[in-house]
Amino acid sequence: MSTPNEAEGVENAAILLMSIGEEDAAEVFKHLKPKEVQKLGETISKLKNVTRDRVTSVLDQFNTQAGEQSMLVNDSDEYVKSVLRRALGDDKANILIDRILQSGETAGIESLKWMDAVSVAELLRMEHPQIVAAILVHLDPDHASEVLKNFVERQRNEVLVRIATLDGIQPSALKDLNEVMARVLAGSEHSRKSTLGGVKTAAEMINMLGSSIETATLDYIREADNDLAQKILDNMFTFDDLEGVDDKGIQSLLKEVQSESLVIALKGAKPELREKIFKNMSTRAAETLREDLDTRGPVRVSEVETEQKEILKVVRRLVDEGQITLATAGGSDDYV
Repeated sequence: MSTPNEAEGVENAAILLMSIGEEDAAEVFKHLKPKEVQKLGETISKLKNVTRDRVTSVLDQFNTQAGEQSMLVNDSDEYVKSVLRRALGDDKANILIDRILQSGETAGIESLKWMDAVSVAELLRMEHPQIVAAILVHLDPDHASEVLKNFVERQRNEVLVRIATLDGIQPSALKDLNEVMARVLAGSEHSRKSTLGGVKTAAEMINMLGSSIETATLDYIREADNDLAQKILDNMFTFDDLEGVDDKGIQSLLKEVQSESLVIALKGAKPELREKIFKNMSTRAAETLREDLDTRGPVRVSEVETEQKEILKVVRRLVDEGQITLATAGGSDDYV
């Protein structure tokens, strides 16, 4: 879900790519992430009529921004390493460096990001849960959760337990994934392990599975390890938990969410949360939202869950930006 500014930026990028020709546009696409390619492709397909003035404006804006760019350093990887080590010290910096620069060591897994969830699930269905867990932690949580939905319940639960208890991946383990990806992954036996997986990663994936699957999964984990289940719960944040966000945080969120998405998401929300939302809107906007909710007919549960997940993605981004603070379900002084 994009904000108006983001949507305009994507449109501008699409117009620019259409202006430079197929060959040059193809070269640009090679350097983009799967989701970026998909978003641009969808936008390009919808652009039927673009005025000459709009094209000229986009090209002028690009020329201005391009002219302001300069090559600051010859080796950006080494620059990142040096700066982080100076700022944080070797130990903390090395953890970040592993995460920032590890893409070259997981080239095989990167190819999965271009595949739909059903295809990834079919590829991994017969693999050991530990291998599946090691692969899924490299995917975006929403992509990984869609893959998990295509597993039978037992396999899904076994994989999530292993994700939650995964405290890192040694390079030797990454190499073993070659059996799944059919290519050798780079990495030294003596290198620092990648800090992937863990309770928070499992919680993010479970958050996106939907309420019915979520309940069954947590019940399974609780039977195997009650403490682990509680740790996962402490790191989970559901749509109804928005009721605990302060007014300033709710107001920041409402600026980022489209009205149509909010209406559908609130169809499945508790009355208390609805009132929390109304309270942080202008009187006119709240009245309009109430009317939309009253007049909107039945909405599929899957549609409600989809919009709630999209809004939770915005929440997580705002948390990362420091605009929203979320207390954990455990009620401690930690934050997620």
